[in-house]
Amino acid sequence: QVQFVESGGGLVQPGGSLRLSCTASGFIFGAAVMKWYRQAPGKEREFVARIDTTGRRKNYADSVQGRFIITRDNAKRMSFLQMNSLKPEDTAVYYCKADNSATWGQGTQVTVDS
Repeated sequence: QVQFVESGGGLVQPGGSLRLSCTASGFIFGAAVMKWYRQAPGKEREFVARIDTTGRRKNYADSVQGRFIITRDNAKRMSFLQMNSLKPEDTAVYYCKADNSATWGQGTQVTVDS
């Protein structure tokens, strides 16, 4: 079945960086647009970034544009989210997802705090 396993979260100081990883299985990864979402405490889940099947076209939420970079490795069935210049408001559970799937992983917690 379709599965997503996110990793790489943790506690980081404001201005720091983290690289999140997502390992996918159960579908043809190279044919799927991949997205990252996040959900902060008390808030709805929100879109963060999107990458097309080739890795050439990327879109970002305004709140992370210029700070986050989404990439993918189709051979390894993985997507990545490089997060730079982190802010306290980036604190959330981060999820990856295929655009054509209703399945969500368990997410990985990112906490930005001094």
